[in-house]
Amino acid sequence: MVKPEVCIGCHLCEIWCTVAHSKSKNILKAFLYEKPKPLPRIIIEERLPLTFALPCRHCLEPDCVFACISGALSKDLETGRVIYDKLKCVGCYSCVMACPYGCITVEPENQKIVKCDLCAELDFPYCVSHCPNEALVYVSDD
Repeated sequence: MVKPEVCIGCHLCEIWCTVAHSKSKNILKAFLYEKPKPLPRIIIEERLPLTFALPCRHCLEPDCVFACISGALSKDLETGRVIYDKLKCVGCYSCVMACPYGCITVEPENQKIVKCDLCAELDFPYCVSHCPNEALVYVSDD
């Protein structure tokens, strides 16, 4: 959940998302040495004076999943996450166009997509745990 009234547009959620999806999980190594550079899965919208994060909403009925022609996107009914399988992606960008929130971006290195996975391999989403103003709140469907 996003709380734009307390977001200061610091972009720390983007930075820590990048670290969470890096090979090293180290902020300096991720930004200075890793090739290809890891990308954030969250976007900051800046429409001053309002700034807010745009994470994937992991919708109940995700348009991106319905638009995906290759089956690279699927809804995990148990966790509520929209899962992305990079190996199945054909780079058609149907999901990018279908997402009503603009939360799916294109990875320039290989023309595939990048989207939030709620830090599936970690205990808790880094964007939420590292936001200094608590502008992001993780709400589970459980």
